[in-house]
Amino acid sequence: GRKTVYIRADGKMFDYYSCITNFIPGDDEAGSYKQEGDVYNREHSIPQSWFSEASPMKSDIVHVLPTDGYVNNRRSSYPLADVNNVTYSSKNNYSKLGSCKTEGYSGTVFEPNDEIKGDMARIYFYMITRYEGSCGSWGNSVFTPQYPGLTQWTLDMMMRWSKDDPVDDREVERNNAVYETQHNRNPFVDYPGLEEYTWGTKMNEPFSYDNYAGAEVDPNFVHEPIFSHPGGTFVLSVDVTITTTPDDLRIILWSRA
Repeated sequence: GRKTVYIRADGKMFDYYSCITNFIPGDDEAGSYKQEGDVYNREHSIPQSWFSEASPMKSDIVHVLPTDGYVNNRRSSYPLADVNNVTYSSKNNYSKLGSCKTEGYSGTVFEPNDEIKGDMARIYFYMITRYEGSCGSWGNSVFTPQYPGLTQWTLDMMMRWSKDDPVDDREVERNNAVYETQHNRNPFVDYPGLEEYTWGTKMNEPFSYDNYAGAEVDPNFVHEPIFSHPGGTFVLSVDVTITTTPDDLRIILWSRA
């Protein structure tokens, strides 16, 4: 479940921090590394050192991503932001480390690639919504103890990242897999532009599922159903459950003779 959603078309693992890796899912996970491309590990997009290891954030798979071990080590626990002067970059400048280009912060930061910046922003939107009561203690010039949950420079940047890199099929598939495994969803993936109702230009407009004015999406869009068992031929009978979003959707089944 968790791993299969990250598989690329060539059968290798999609890497959120590197574009040159060819990891075999499971076989190349964890272990020692000397350079980019050796192994991948499970990266907490909000560094684990920012919160207690006993906290539920540690195991919340919404923000746990497969990343190259070496590049992840270079990211360390620096905040995410746009980089000005680069001190390190992964191959083909896919990820960068250096001084902060984003106005409002002057420390060292890690810049993910443009193709996943929106993913990261929507993960952070989820995290401050899900853990609003505790995210203030995460600090590190990124989080605040009260609404909006993110410091202004971070929020402005994340709103821009989310707009410039809209929700794609990979995010939708990952969100479905999270629901299958963890039984909750990231609403900022389900409803692109929801952040505008929470922190942006639509704060004074009521949000309604049946009158949704987000990005260019169909408000009646139904996600692909999730089957509790894969397809195949079974000798004995099996119980199959089918779920989708919205949760109250009626699923009608029929058979052909």
